[in-house]
Amino acid sequence: MTTTPDLPRGRVHSIDALRGFDMFWIIGGDMLFRSLFGLSQNPVSQFFYRQLEHVEWGGFHLYDGIFPLFLFIVGLSLPFSLTKRIERGESRADLFKHIAIRTAIIYFIGLVYYGFFDLNFGQLRYGGVLQRIALSYFFASMIVMNTKLRGQIIISGGILLAWWAIIMLIPTPGCGAGSFAPDCNIGEWFDNNIIPGKLHTYGLFTGDSTSVFSTPTATVSAMIGVFAGHWIRSGADDHKKVRGLVAAGIACMVVSRIWGLAFPINKFLWTSTYVLLAGGWSLLLFALFYWVIDVKGHVKWAFPFIVIGMNALTIYVASRFIDFRDLAGIFIHGFAGHTGAFEPVIWAASILAIKWLFLYFLYQHRIFVKA
Repeated sequence: MTTTPDLPRGRVHSIDALRGFDMFWIIGGDMLFRSLFGLSQNPVSQFFYRQLEHVEWGGFHLYDGIFPLFLFIVGLSLPFSLTKRIERGESRADLFKHIAIRTAIIYFIGLVYYGFFDLNFGQLRYGGVLQRIALSYFFASMIVMNTKLRGQIIISGGILLAWWAIIMLIPTPGCGAGSFAPDCNIGEWFDNNIIPGKLHTYGLFTGDSTSVFSTPTATVSAMIGVFAGHWIRSGADDHKKVRGLVAAGIACMVVSRIWGLAFPINKFLWTSTYVLLAGGWSLLLFALFYWVIDVKGHVKWAFPFIVIGMNALTIYVASRFIDFRDLAGIFIHGFAGHTGAFEPVIWAASILAIKWLFLYFLYQHRIFVKA
């Protein structure tokens, strides 16, 4: 088996690589490839350009799978951490304390990310990316810690069905039941009437783009990862594991598309059909990464992603507080202005390179910041 000598041993490297692949798009890969596709106006380039943007309301672009992929990876890690600790007989009280503290830290970092220390709590964003990760991690961990696999499947399926009933059958003030108007639906009403603080709107949606409202189905996005993790830890041979992941991914996507005829795929409401479609893509991506890296042993190509994946939280937060564009500008500010239409590409590539070198420095010094 071919390995990269300085990679940590005893890990499922495809999980770190997939996490890094996901973060690659979040920390600048999206801007790099949008800049590249923006150089041409041909239909193929414009198609991929649009796929690297979120939908304004309903439907699904590939970029809409980035966040649920991260939640999938959060869940994917639980059988390799939490379940192992349960099997070793560790105290459930200690495990709960660990989960609660980790949840609180991630949630608080999310509040800091959106301006907690401004001390203007009326304008603080209480929902958000890190807050959603924290809550989804907490509830997925509680499900894993307190139920067997069968119970986990029943709870996850029950949430998806209950979400359909909540959105489609419960009347929303001023909207009625089953409304999917971007400015008049149960999620928008909840955000504007229940959640305090500032909302972050996107596209046509007038609620928060990562609302606390849809935490239950976001938790199921993590649970799909949990099921994949259980499967990888099972006694099945590697090729059967890959086939199982592929079959599950295709099944999720087919069910999503059929159910979507009656229950729209919608990222902002995190509908059950959106969970299944994004979960299907996540399963297929993980199957590919697991097959190439852990089954076939081709690890070296994924090293740049592993460097990112080992410090995913670090680079996400650092990108908020460190001006990597200014750092990149030290080296390219004179050159970039002479590259014509390629200037946006040069800037995007340079900023991404500076971020990666920052993470590589941390990696080389074995500095891994985890909540």
